[in-house]
Amino acid sequence: MTIPKPLVQINQSFIVLSVIAGLILSPAILLLPFAVGVYTLITKKNPVIMAARPLLKKPANEYIQEDRDQQLFNQWIATVCLGLSLVFFSAGITAAAYFFSIMVMAAAGIALMGYCIGCTIRYRLMMMKHNRTRTN
Repeated sequence: MTIPKPLVQINQSFIVLSVIAGLILSPAILLLPFAVGVYTLITKKNPVIMAARPLLKKPANEYIQEDRDQQLFNQWIATVCLGLSLVFFSAGITAAAYFFSIMVMAAAGIALMGYCIGCTIRYRLMMMKHNRTRTN
């Protein structure tokens, strides 16, 4: 299953902008992308992507497609990091909170520029798993 790239980019932009707003205005704003992430991981349906789907000008299959499983993997990473950031903000450990927030923002921003850090991580994990099963 695949997702049109413009919808993935809208989701990445949502993450970048909401994290920036959370870091500048109030860490409570980070609850929004965290909640979207949790919802997405539970239902396998991203509300940001679903809301943006009507904005596509062409039929969905006419766009470059992104792998759904890869996007869910990336969502896991972002959601865990945002969750850790929220925990650290709540505990008053602001340096760690900023670190995890900035990691999410940077990864989504870099993905918007064309390089997917989550893809590299997932690829390496898959290769490690493959190599282990091959040698056993």
